[in-house]
Amino acid sequence: MEPLQVFENLEGLWRKQHPAIQHCETNRSKRYNSYERRCLPLPSHPASVSSSLDAPAPTADADDAAHDAAHAPAGAHVTSETAPLHRVLVHTPGAEMDLVSPENREALLFEDILFTGTARREHELMCALFRMVTGRDDVVMQLRTLLAETFEREAARAGFIEQLCRTESERNLAAVEDDLHRLPPRDLLAFALTGHTELPVEMPPLPNLFFTRDLAATVHDHLVLGRTAQAVRSREDVLLRTVLHHHPAFDRLGDDRLIELPEGVTLEGGDVLVPHPNVVLIGHSQRTSFGGVMAAAHALFAQTPVEHILAVEIPQQRSCMHLDTVLTFASPGECVVYPPLLERAGFGYVVHLTPTGTAGRFETDMRPNLRRVLQDVIDHEIDFIPCGGAERLHQAREQWTDGSNVFAIAPGVVVGYERNRRTFAELQKRGYRIASVRSFLEYHEETGFVPSPDEKIALKLEGTELSRGRGGPRCMTLPLARRRTPDD
Repeated sequence: MEPLQVFENLEGLWRKQHPAIQHCETNRSKRYNSYERRCLPLPSHPASVSSSLDAPAPTADADDAAHDAAHAPAGAHVTSETAPLHRVLVHTPGAEMDLVSPENREALLFEDILFTGTARREHELMCALFRMVTGRDDVVMQLRTLLAETFEREAARAGFIEQLCRTESERNLAAVEDDLHRLPPRDLLAFALTGHTELPVEMPPLPNLFFTRDLAATVHDHLVLGRTAQAVRSREDVLLRTVLHHHPAFDRLGDDRLIELPEGVTLEGGDVLVPHPNVVLIGHSQRTSFGGVMAAAHALFAQTPVEHILAVEIPQQRSCMHLDTVLTFASPGECVVYPPLLERAGFGYVVHLTPTGTAGRFETDMRPNLRRVLQDVIDHEIDFIPCGGAERLHQAREQWTDGSNVFAIAPGVVVGYERNRRTFAELQKRGYRIASVRSFLEYHEETGFVPSPDEKIALKLEGTELSRGRGGPRCMTLPLARRRTPDD
């Protein structure tokens, strides 16, 4: 799509209210086979009940930490991509990953088959790194643990089953709805994740659930709830909403802080970046529609202190399905980027949205250079670090294996896949110390070493299996809270 066409589409959309956005999204929603999704009712929260699934569990220590995190009240606060991590939602791959086969992998959005045992160990290593760097055992919230505890509540199970029957309407789950209500909580959760049960009904498994980033985006003290673009992932939306509305850990997240987008639009969290308290980037991509961008902009301007939203057009193709597959922040002044797209006609153009002071209205300004407009609204220089180094071949290879999808645990403390060695070399040129996650953890265990606040470190995560899922550390993490920044 040419830059002018991008601008014309967005300029027309910003003048419309949500019903009009929904109307213009009709064809888009059909294209992605969007399902009806309704917000679950917000119940009263009974006392917390502990539970765990037999399979697949991480280590005992990881289980204890996940349990502790699940019971700490979780407020939301993210005003920076790189502020020190305080709470993050993850899902370590489990039995659902074992159900990906050569026959169903494309329908399940996979290009390869992962060895689950190794993928789990790599994921657990990443979670251990988060605990070590933050010094918090409760920094990691495991979605599986939260779901297990949530499903101990009858009201939560009833709400989930009702929404499941609507979301998976073509599977005629209504015929076994009463049987679903009689399933023990553990069996219902297994059915939700794997699609398998002793009942005469099946659903596809949820192997993409470990990409928790796609399910929502935290902006200030609000959660923008995602509407996943692919029907095979729509059950993930229902699971997250069930936890948010029913688990006592989220009591502090009232219904007024959960932003529901209108039906018919799509938005996934990989397209939402928060580089500054006043600034949000939203990608229009293969997975986030124009209507999703505009609906999110309306809500964020109305409910948060955000003053600038940069709508970034990226090619609608598998290799760069989200904005964070081509651009992520390593520190407040550094981005790891995929250079060929920045130089491609149309990508460098940004539509800068600002509120007018009139509800539901905002101004648009076409800007020709992403780095320049970022620097203008953030008011400091930004270094674009090339994923894969200087050569196009290596840039393409390392972007394919998520070299530009790094995750910041703190400013200048990032984790990425070990295999992207040329990207790490570029970080090293900029003063980053390079170490493997495993050796870093072992050194900490032996010496008690903790990086100083002004030290820049890039950590190499073993990702032999995880990288085959086509998502990096940022894709696998949904930060719910980061520490406040001086700009807050």
